[in-house]
Amino acid sequence: MADIDKLKLVVFDIEGVLIPKNRFMFDVGRSLGFVQLVKMLFIGFLYETGIISLKSALEHIFTIMKGIEIETLAKIFIGIPKNPQLQSLFDSLKNRNCKIALISSGIPTILVKKMAGGLGADYAVGIEVGVNNGTLTGNIWGDVLEANGKNLVLRKIVNAEGLSWEDCVVIADDRNNSCIFLSGTYNVGYNPDFVLRVKADTVVSGELSKILNVIDRKPRPQSQLSKNDLLREIIHASGFFVPVLAGLVGVPIVAIMICIVSAFYALSEIFRMSRKSLPLISAVTRNAASPAELYEFAAAPLYFAVGILLTLLLFPPPINSASIAIFALGDSAASLFGGFIPTKQLPFNKGKTLGGSLFGFFFAFLAGVFFVTPLMALIAAAVAMTVESLPLPINDNILVPLSTSLVLMLVI
Repeated sequence: MADIDKLKLVVFDIEGVLIPKNRFMFDVGRSLGFVQLVKMLFIGFLYETGIISLKSALEHIFTIMKGIEIETLAKIFIGIPKNPQLQSLFDSLKNRNCKIALISSGIPTILVKKMAGGLGADYAVGIEVGVNNGTLTGNIWGDVLEANGKNLVLRKIVNAEGLSWEDCVVIADDRNNSCIFLSGTYNVGYNPDFVLRVKADTVVSGELSKILNVIDRKPRPQSQLSKNDLLREIIHASGFFVPVLAGLVGVPIVAIMICIVSAFYALSEIFRMSRKSLPLISAVTRNAASPAELYEFAAAPLYFAVGILLTLLLFPPPINSASIAIFALGDSAASLFGGFIPTKQLPFNKGKTLGGSLFGFFFAFLAGVFFVTPLMALIAAAVAMTVESLPLPINDNILVPLSTSLVLMLVI
């Protein structure tokens, strides 16, 4: 681990850290029309599921983008909402005499350089794109497209500055950056995926300015419960009443209701990303979203709905009822109390704490005893909180209720 007192180079991934994840490609696809947007989204899905490589995905996407004017691309990029704390963060880093590098494997270098110039970053590296008479040719190349390409780029910057790995802090959010999460650098996962939760030295969520505490080697500040946090967890905990409602009106009716609400929510998010809104739903999202979700498609509620829906349809009562209640109340309690208990991050998942898991277990058990025996509730709560604490590739909003139900099926 790096000695943070000596850090001289701060390296940022761009998408998912400095700008909303996947927002650039989404806005470009939307400008090209619905059919082209769907094609780009499908290619992105193939990459996310590991079916095709990043290089192959980007080659297909930029082939679709062939003919678009580079100035149009620049306007789209500039129009993406930036984190409001971004400039103050970079100013603070410069005041600390840090060198700053922006490295992207999805955004053209010409656009990365525009961002770097505005923020005062020292290095800007992205993918190289072919341009003819001001329009994209569809051709792309560059180190960042290759396997371990970002590692090569970082090595060049470190050598150019005469630094060592111990002089670097790397901030990223997804597995594509695992090649620059090295043993010598100080690695910060910002709202990271399951791979970086394991590889990171520390995890930062919420406000981007928290990264400064890492640079300054300050202890993790005690979390402050915001109105957004409270509303989001109240909504999550309200899932406890879904099995109650299903017992009153029947599972089919509740399943249809979940599908309808989910469809309206997805439509609302698409509208919100287009700077429009649907009455009520968009307002709830704005007041319940996390800082990162405010600027991108907030998919967590859809995973939440899918997890509950599958549990209702695949398992009989009282198993489905107990699993949903345990998931809804336990997960909310873990999120609410995890930041307030002075315990360290879990070694196998830097985004979770022991205190949060213990509180989650307690409330999960209380929720379970409404539907099953205390012993069964104890077992189910233990399973739910264990799964919730693990860094797994499947979203825990889906995995927790399903795994809890499967275990209950085996022990009842």
